[in-house]
Amino acid sequence: MVKIMEKSTQPDELNNDIFEEEDTQKDKYLTFHLASEEFGIEIQYVTEIIGIQSITQIPEMPDFIKGVINLRGKVVPVMDVRSRFKLPFREYDARTCIIVVDIKDTAVGLVVDEVREVLDIPESQVDPPPKTNGKNGSSFIKSIGKVGKDVKIILNISQLLYEEELETLENVA
Repeated sequence: MVKIMEKSTQPDELNNDIFEEEDTQKDKYLTFHLASEEFGIEIQYVTEIIGIQSITQIPEMPDFIKGVINLRGKVVPVMDVRSRFKLPFREYDARTCIIVVDIKDTAVGLVVDEVREVLDIPESQVDPPPKTNGKNGSSFIKSIGKVGKDVKIILNISQLLYEEELETLENVA
């Protein structure tokens, strides 16, 4: 059954509901622990969080691509973020998680040491990344979020994989 709505005398009235829905994820970040640092990613990119599971290796992939998992019948490539950032190897344990994110319409699992929480970090508490070598920080870092006395490194999800790496993963998935 299709409900036909009469034209409102206040056209913005209907649009406000749409904007309110979109704003529910604004300023929300999923935070996680990696080595000795706290990172965050915008919640809008997160599809789900799962425990570590068996990863099937795929030949001729970059070292940081650990392989693929079968997630309810869908093949999802898995990237070890620790390895991507050239951090020391650490055995996976009970706290190790896979955060499934959507990078340019491709599902990718991100292996992290431990998922922390979803935080509200208002825009006023988010700064651009520090400049290094005359550049605006690492391409992986989108911004720095200030939470009390702590800082969270906000990752630029769309830059975690370069175009050619993403294309390779799209062919695997």
